[in-house]
Amino acid sequence: MRLIINSGGAQAIDDWRANFQAFAPGLEVAGWHDDVDPASVDYALVWEPDPGRLATFPNLKLIISAGAGVDHILADPQWPRHVPIARMVTARTQTEMAEFVLTSALMLTRDIKRAVDNQARRHWEFFDSVRVAADLRVGIMGLGHLGVASAQLLSRVGFQVSGWSRGASRLEGLPSYAGQDQFGAFLAAADILVCLLPATDSTRGILNAATLSRLPRGACLINAGRGSHMVARDVVAALDSGQLSQAVLDVFDEEPLPPESPLWSHPGIIVTPHCAAIPDRRERARHTAFLIAANERGDALPNVYDAQRGY
Repeated sequence: MRLIINSGGAQAIDDWRANFQAFAPGLEVAGWHDDVDPASVDYALVWEPDPGRLATFPNLKLIISAGAGVDHILADPQWPRHVPIARMVTARTQTEMAEFVLTSALMLTRDIKRAVDNQARRHWEFFDSVRVAADLRVGIMGLGHLGVASAQLLSRVGFQVSGWSRGASRLEGLPSYAGQDQFGAFLAAADILVCLLPATDSTRGILNAATLSRLPRGACLINAGRGSHMVARDVVAALDSGQLSQAVLDVFDEEPLPPESPLWSHPGIIVTPHCAAIPDRRERARHTAFLIAANERGDALPNVYDAQRGY
């Protein structure tokens, strides 16, 4: 079997091969720009593949995203729609995302940005941090593996957690909401709103003025889903008006975030560089080897997107 890889550039291919040797020694690993017969490619591990290239592999069985999202693949108008796409969601990805969301929520709870800004100014200011986790309600949009892992960790620390998803889903032991009919009630009970939704046409721009206006005044926002979820000007306007008090933003429509973006310097925003949950190369090789072996056995694969059913 042959796997072709477009992740990390040509300089990463030797490292990829070494990692796959540990988990799938019989797998032939080719770089994206290697001279290979397209008909010999069975699997593709990719990040932002060249438009049209995936369609040139006539015997492709599975496309594996090198990250948790698949929108970088769906952006290719020619991606082969008969081939399912597996997302890179591993146990480590879930841990990393859950810890990022918890860290962000605790920073917002204790107003750590205020202290960091004061440090940069060499300004000593005592301010009361009277809130603890149990005082705040956290609403998580998106109840996939990452959302559930985040909800469970936040709940163990003491936050009051609820979840919302577009379709019917359940958050074991915690309140959950579903669909547009329950969206307003979910938002009204979220002092901290966390977005971990997938990138789809229906979720594009969901963090807009209308959504933010339904939160309790002074609520906080954590967006670690996709940049396409957020209408940046509406988030800034909500911060300026006091509807939002702070925001932690890890994902953006344009990445890297341009130096001229007002998000960098807004006093209510913490910017992180799309680092919430990125498994290392060895973990991605391990998970890819697992997916290939499972697919060869005919087993159902986790976290798969296909053109007919979506997520």
